[in-house]
Amino acid sequence: MRTRPMGTLFAILMGLVSVRANAQPAFTVGGVTAQPGTTVYGELQVPARGSDSGTIIPFSIVHGAKPGPVITFVAGTHGAEYPPILALQRLRASIDPKELSGTILMVHVANMPAFLGRAIYYTPGDHQNLNRVFPGKADGTISERIADLITREFIVRTQYLIDLHCGDANESLRPYLYWTINAAPALVEQVRQLAFAFGMDHIILDKGRPTDPAASLYLENTAITRGKPAMTIESGAMGQSDEESIQRIERGVAGVLKHLKMRATGPDPLQHAVLLGRNLVINSQHTGIFYPLVERGHMVAEGALIGRITDFQGRAIEEIRAPFAGEILYVVGTPPTTKGEPLAFIAAPATAEEIPKR
Repeated sequence: MRTRPMGTLFAILMGLVSVRANAQPAFTVGGVTAQPGTTVYGELQVPARGSDSGTIIPFSIVHGAKPGPVITFVAGTHGAEYPPILALQRLRASIDPKELSGTILMVHVANMPAFLGRAIYYTPGDHQNLNRVFPGKADGTISERIADLITREFIVRTQYLIDLHCGDANESLRPYLYWTINAAPALVEQVRQLAFAFGMDHIILDKGRPTDPAASLYLENTAITRGKPAMTIESGAMGQSDEESIQRIERGVAGVLKHLKMRATGPDPLQHAVLLGRNLVINSQHTGIFYPLVERGHMVAEGALIGRITDFQGRAIEEIRAPFAGEILYVVGTPPTTKGEPLAFIAAPATAEEIPKR
């Protein structure tokens, strides 16, 4: 019988050790397990409580064959924001887990009651804005219970997070994203790199997010306050499912995956972007009918007339004017308005002092 030389046996043994060291373990969310190189689907159950019947949170795990970062993409935080939901469906089908390093978690519809109810801003049942109740409560309202599950099942497990939004069904919005800058400098820089990798050329420098992890309010900020790079993007408007807005999200995700070395292919990061500093959501002071006089993307001077509100007889009861010179990032494009709700969002170019130093 021929025997293998000791050197050959040693090389084989070391090769097996190397393969085992580089092996990717299985990944589990909510009792659903994905093996390396597979894509699996699951649903988190939000149990009924009180007068509500509970809901589900549909998700996918795209678990790469090779080790790498874990990133979470969330769509449908607001129920009538459709391009992110459709983009994640496409991405689930197009990303090959066998060619992926790391793991992608996709929350397909975070707020199912609002999605099925075609509701803007608020969750049917508790009339709360899901993106203002994070990190949520396990024994709270339906919105708070959804937030609690997303926090415990996805944010805790992820290393990076991108909350995918667009203009709600009443908002005429130009694309932009938020870069949170009131965090540790190293984290701020990581988010900057994510933002430029996503490739949207209008970036808001957001320094107003809460810093308390127990009262983070926003989904993206819940990750930030836990030391994880995260951002919110806006692509789409007015309840439309237009191809341009969907493809913009697909390109952005591809750029981020390339940046994180999870895939070899994808667009290169932006080299330059319009950085926006001072910004303000302009809210209505009356309930009535809104007549916008500007469009998304318009540059306006301080004091410029943005729109008017009339009562239900048609009498003018409020003029909406720009509080400072800047760009209209979104303006409400449907007539109904309720006191306290948004009418427009304006932002001004960032000054050198506002831009974080690298």
